[in-house]
Amino acid sequence: MRRADATAAPLPRHTPDHRIVRLIWPAMLAGVVSLFPFTVYSTFLVPIADAAHSDVAAVGTLRGLGGIAALLTGVALAPLLGRWPRDRTVAGALALLTLSSIAATTGSFAALVAFCLGIGVATAALTPALLALATSQFTDRGDGGRAATLVTSSTTLAAVLAGPVVGGLAAWRGWQGALWATAALAALVALLFLLRPGRRTAEATPAPSYRQAFGLLRARSDLLALVGIAALRTTSFMGYLAFLAAAYHDRFELDAGTFTLVWTLSGASFFVGGFLAGRWAREDGPAAGRRSPVLLLAGLGGGLVAVLTVFLVPSLPAALASTAVMGFSHAVVGATVTSLVAHRAGPLAPTTFSLQAAGMSLGVFVGAALGGAGLSVAGDVGLAAALAVPTALAMALVRPATLRVRRRR
Repeated sequence: MRRADATAAPLPRHTPDHRIVRLIWPAMLAGVVSLFPFTVYSTFLVPIADAAHSDVAAVGTLRGLGGIAALLTGVALAPLLGRWPRDRTVAGALALLTLSSIAATTGSFAALVAFCLGIGVATAALTPALLALATSQFTDRGDGGRAATLVTSSTTLAAVLAGPVVGGLAAWRGWQGALWATAALAALVALLFLLRPGRRTAEATPAPSYRQAFGLLRARSDLLALVGIAALRTTSFMGYLAFLAAAYHDRFELDAGTFTLVWTLSGASFFVGGFLAGRWAREDGPAAGRRSPVLLLAGLGGGLVAVLTVFLVPSLPAALASTAVMGFSHAVVGATVTSLVAHRAGPLAPTTFSLQAAGMSLGVFVGAALGGAGLSVAGDVGLAAALAVPTALAMALVRPATLRVRRRR
């Protein structure tokens, strides 16, 4: 009887995670490698500045060029990414990452400028291409969305672990050896994408032209709202990260070494939130239309409470709890947005992913500026209030981001 029941049991509706990983592991690997160049740059900022015969502040601000390049490139390339072969787009971006890393090893100031610009351009093309590539491997949109969130989750986990990995790469010739190793890894992964057999993609609809892509996206209020949510939540989160170390130092007297544990807590919470939300956000069954708005509102609500408390509570355990909630909540929002784009954008997915990445790049700068303005005007209270505003605005976009899907259903 038991054997008959087991035989008659329905098959799982979704592809298991381990099978999805088996199909998209090259995309996950490429996402991990893309983190290394700027991690090396941040970790070895002082010796890099010495090699360039420049002060640390000047060399440190060069990284901002990467964000500007990513923003401009993301907007400019958004309609084109859907028309280019995704494997070759990934390979080309990794090749640019390789060349930029090699150029930086010369140590000149001009080479560092070229490095920051090159990495910004490379990641602006690479990230949306990887997400679109992972999504297109599956006919089921729920599986496609889960594949995209697995790519982002693996990248988040790599960000948490990148410090020790980069330290190991630097065992040979310091920061220059780390960049040489990064270049070699990026080149190998690029070669993997060029040489692997062509894979069937689930998207059969021809990609729109450059003008058509922007026109079609302009008519999709749900996708535009999702891009807005991604940009606004990034503004709050990155502004929060910019001042987190200073807040823990001033209120709890944590030194830099001890603060790395707080950073690990934040990163680990972000990874767990993104991994779990990627499962929760799959849209099927009778609850599909209700699940995404709940996830978005819950994540943004948790982020709003956390950012209003983390800079103000006098207790270290309460601050740590707020830090964990902040990371988890923002990861839920990020994964839900990524899943929704994968589920609904269709041929506009590469364009939407590219604009989403551009909006997030903009959020990095706006968040730091907004937090700094709030801090200068009203101290920690001003900082918390300023960074709460983008989250509150994002909550107002949840309804337009999900209303279209409800009408379809």
